[in-house]
Amino acid sequence: MGRSITPSAPPPASGTRRAVLGICLLLAALVWIVFGQTLQQKFVNFDDDAYVYQNPMVNGGLTPAAVAWAFTHKHQDNWHPLTSLTHILDCQFYGLNAGGHHFTSVLLHGATAILLFLVLRRMTAALWPSALVAALFAIHPLRVESVAWISERKDVLSGFFFMLTLGAYLRYVRRPESLLHYSLVLFLFGLGLMSKAGGRIGYYTHS
Repeated sequence: MGRSITPSAPPPASGTRRAVLGICLLLAALVWIVFGQTLQQKFVNFDDDAYVYQNPMVNGGLTPAAVAWAFTHKHQDNWHPLTSLTHILDCQFYGLNAGGHHFTSVLLHGATAILLFLVLRRMTAALWPSALVAALFAIHPLRVESVAWISERKDVLSGFFFMLTLGAYLRYVRRPESLLHYSLVLFLFGLGLMSKAGGRIGYYTHS
């Protein structure tokens, strides 16, 4: 006769709230030190034109027509409506000031690094190893293209939702009877796909 298996209790998370807050602030500072300088950079004429500054559906700002276009049309042969919406919102707030568009990417990357730290800490209860992994992710050279190139917003945005999905999944496995937690995992995963899902599968190796 089989036995019912109940999920094990989560390991006690190490570190005081003050230490966790300090690490989060440190990660934000690291991202700003490395990538804050991108705010002084301009658009580049490799995809940034088609994605933003020469695309009338994007650079016109937030309108009903622009929102409908984001969900019903491919953007540079890729369907990623949430990424398109972030470009549209950037144009709404910053116009064609490239520094503002870079600022959004830096904010998203900083938030992703902090989320990674928080998720790893909850998974492992290891404060400083989790902080080290998140710090390496935050300033790793492979992140430079994604953060510094405005057209690669899709990579930054999908990474942000991926970390949220991991956090939601962690909550679900500890309470697998919760339909709400499972639904949240699927919802966040769907948002991640809507940030990066492309129409040319396999065409790009990294974007």
